[in-house]
Amino acid sequence: MTYTSPLLELPGAVEGGGPDAGVAAHYGDPFREQRNLAQGTAVVDLSHRGVVTVTGPDRLSWLNSLTSQLLLGLAPGHSTETLLLTVQGRIEYGARLLDDGATTWLIVEGSEAQGLAEWLQRMKFMLRVEIADVSADWAVVGAVGPVAGLADHAVWVDPWPDVTSGGFPYSAVQEDAHPGRERPWSEYLVPQGSLHAVVTSLVDHQPAGTMASEALRVAAWRPRIGFETDDKAIPHELDLLRTAVHLAKGCYRGQETVARVHNLGHPPRRLVFLHLDGSQHTLPKEGSAVVLDGRTVGRATSVAHHWEMGPIALAVIKRSVDPAATLVVQDNDELYAAAQEVIVAPDAGQVVGRATGFLRSPR
Repeated sequence: MTYTSPLLELPGAVEGGGPDAGVAAHYGDPFREQRNLAQGTAVVDLSHRGVVTVTGPDRLSWLNSLTSQLLLGLAPGHSTETLLLTVQGRIEYGARLLDDGATTWLIVEGSEAQGLAEWLQRMKFMLRVEIADVSADWAVVGAVGPVAGLADHAVWVDPWPDVTSGGFPYSAVQEDAHPGRERPWSEYLVPQGSLHAVVTSLVDHQPAGTMASEALRVAAWRPRIGFETDDKAIPHELDLLRTAVHLAKGCYRGQETVARVHNLGHPPRRLVFLHLDGSQHTLPKEGSAVVLDGRTVGRATSVAHHWEMGPIALAVIKRSVDPAATLVVQDNDELYAAAQEVIVAPDAGQVVGRATGFLRSPR
């Protein structure tokens, strides 16, 4: 079913495309919206996201047995992130998870909600749990930092880039220097029928489009399901062991692969941040090849134009690629030089210096 947000009725709204169809890409001034969002004075309509609920007394212990995160004893109001993996340890679903003491809320990509709900339904057996896809009833609103006008609504607070209990960082920077610290992200659950009234009533926050939130996400090195993931993706490649995996919990599907790759310290691919040559005044398409010496070594997974840094991207490339190499992103006949910043180190635990050539603008 095609979704159309009521906020597309706001002045200047231009609808997004692809996975972000149905909500505004921008409202007429993408860079201003991005700056406002970064400074905590804007909110983003993410009402195309999917929302799945799990209720019943066994909900947390049951979800704990199925997913990569330790959920036993999760306190009401606390946020976490978890993954459902295949037997081979590949990422099948990713969920932002919040429990309010009676209901566990799973926020997912819009295209994932129905499939996730159906998969969970098949796995309930005789346990005291009830699963529902409530995407039609609940909307998601994103923001950097807390929004006073949404204080009465349930909120998922992104743990990124903290290394949560049982997690492990695969990134190549000191934790206090991680760019994700510039983006303390929250997602509020708002009744779908109240979305327009709630957002337009916010006195200190203007609407911003997904072009703004995506640019800040890319700059924060934050992976997104369906963008940085494909049918081969494992958590280590994307630095998701820091927030979505507990290495010391009990058994779950895919755990053997998680443990084996972690112990070897050599995921086959690695997430990298790219500064793109902006002289062409265009951006390559997501999915474009990343090339080194005429050989394809990966793909650009997320591409954005940042209000300070200019054209930027996330890419998933082969682990063996030299971290100091200047890469090329190829979109048909268009070529974009790309300087790397190492996110996932070629070898776990190894501290790799940033490839220079471009510097982050000071805040």
